[in-house]
Amino acid sequence: MLLTWAQFVVCVLIIFFAGTKVAKYGDVIAEKTGLGGLWIGVALLALVTSLPELFTGISAVALLKAPDLTVGDIFGSNALNLLVIALLDIAWRQGPLLTAASPRHALTAGLSLIIIAFPAACLFLSPLGSQLAIGWIGIYTPIIFILYLLMVRMVFKFEKSRQPPSPSDAKPTLKYGGISMRRASLYYAVSAAVIIAAGTWLAFIGTELAEVTGWGQSFVGSLFVAFTTSLPEIVVSFSALRIGAVDLCVANMIGSNLLNIVIIGVDDLFYTEGPILAAVSPSHVFTALTVILMTGIFIAGLVSRPQHKTPIKASWYSLALIGVFLLGTYVNFVI
Repeated sequence: MLLTWAQFVVCVLIIFFAGTKVAKYGDVIAEKTGLGGLWIGVALLALVTSLPELFTGISAVALLKAPDLTVGDIFGSNALNLLVIALLDIAWRQGPLLTAASPRHALTAGLSLIIIAFPAACLFLSPLGSQLAIGWIGIYTPIIFILYLLMVRMVFKFEKSRQPPSPSDAKPTLKYGGISMRRASLYYAVSAAVIIAAGTWLAFIGTELAEVTGWGQSFVGSLFVAFTTSLPEIVVSFSALRIGAVDLCVANMIGSNLLNIVIIGVDDLFYTEGPILAAVSPSHVFTALTVILMTGIFIAGLVSRPQHKTPIKASWYSLALIGVFLLGTYVNFVI
């Protein structure tokens, strides 16, 4: 077990190093392309940091035949991502985090509400079993894929339409003028590959630790696995915050919540016993509702744009996110 813990520590250190590079060069690409941190966070960073959940989910359903583990990991990771936004707010010393972020994140968060609510609603219909299936695949799986592609396209078009025109004779002030696009793309790709490999390795180490410690597929084990698969998102977002890329770090967390639901569809393809949502506990609906409520709090904080934090250096929405997360965690533990 000592060797497994040593591997865990090494893997975490690799993720921390690669995560700082992914955040930096993601910010460079956002500047060079003119697309902004919101789009780069939703598209590029979220894809990189969500892949550990993908590989963990595929192994859980294809090898272990444990669909509850992967669905619980996905909904749990989404709740943890929103909790991280509260922690980012506490770490941001220049006022409320969401006041510094673009209000355009409300669109991505609103879309994440829809795509999270859809599989939650399908869980209520799980007793229908084969009537909701195309072969062994749930009919909701292709719908999830289509919804995600439409939503990403909508965010991209929205961002493009909001870009202010720049006069041809104006020279924009560049934060990364000394870094070429080619160099940024290369460094980003290498760092992303490292974090994908290390994050995937960490997810398997986390699962192994949950078994050797006796946690197994218990509540504690599921929470630990959710933490290990979410660590890349956490590291990249805090690294982005450290360099002042607020939109990048917020978009990474919300974009990951969008992409994580797509993983349910991918896992459904690999789970050949039948529709995956028909094989899991209906209690996951409660976790999904917790994520929906936390997303609503995020949108409220973004729209209200508070100017001051509470005396304990946290904005009101951060305290609300932490409270709902803890309440949801407690209820999941006792039921």
